[in-house]
Amino acid sequence: MRKAYPSDITREQYELIRPEVEGYKKTTHPRDYDLYDILCAILYLVKEGISWRAMPHDFPEWNSVYYHFRTWSKKDETGQSFLDQILAELVVMERLSHDREPKPTMLIADSKSIKNADTAETKGYDAGKKHRV
Repeated sequence: MRKAYPSDITREQYELIRPEVEGYKKTTHPRDYDLYDILCAILYLVKEGISWRAMPHDFPEWNSVYYHFRTWSKKDETGQSFLDQILAELVVMERLSHDREPKPTMLIADSKSIKNADTAETKGYDAGKKHRV
């Protein structure tokens, strides 16, 4: 039994998505690791931003986690990966468990990340940035 990390999902949450995770790719031999541990390792890696080989030793081997991450991250014809679908489903389940709408109803956009090329009337020169705007 490994210790729990803040990025882990609960076993109850995993049981709701288990049929999809286990049915994603059929295997002809028994799995070496529990897919719950693989998914938790991927969530830990994404949350902490560590390198693959720096993964804690109580998770499955890094190359097994990397294999599943690479397989689950392949985009389908709609442009979404299996991992995206799982994470979106977990977010919806979490929102519903807290009596919230399944999808957010408001969006806050950071004004610095949105270019104003459509609304700008003139082009200028920003001497502080040393490039044309």
